[in-house]
Amino acid sequence: MDTRRTRPFLLLATAAALLTGCGGGGSDGSFDAQPGTPSPTCLRHQAQEPGSRYTGGERSDPTAVLEMMRFYTANGTKAYCDGRPPTDADLRWMRLYTDLGGDAGHVAAPAAK
Repeated sequence: MDTRRTRPFLLLATAAALLTGCGGGGSDGSFDAQPGTPSPTCLRHQAQEPGSRYTGGERSDPTAVLEMMRFYTANGTKAYCDGRPPTDADLRWMRLYTDLGGDAGHVAAPAAK
C-alpha cells in the first residue's frame, strides 16, 4: 500500500470527524426542552447559547425552532429550579424567542443585576 496516497485520505477523514464533532447537533447550541419532563414545575438553565439550528435563517431547523417556541410558550414564566436568575445563555434564548415573534409575556423578565 502506498502511504503517499493514504495519508491525505486519513488527514481528510480525521478533519471531517473533528469538524463533525465540533459542529454537530450537541455542540451547536441545542435547546434543552427538558424532554424527560413534559410539564416541568421549574426550569433548568440552558447550558448552551442558541446555535445555527435556531439562528440560521432559512437554514434553521424548523422542528427545533418550533420545539423551543412551544416550550417557552408553555413554561417560560416558571422559576428556575435553583432559584437563581437567568444566565446569559438563558437570556439569549429568551431574546431569540421574542425575536422570532414569541410573546414577551411568555418568558420570565430578567432579574435586575
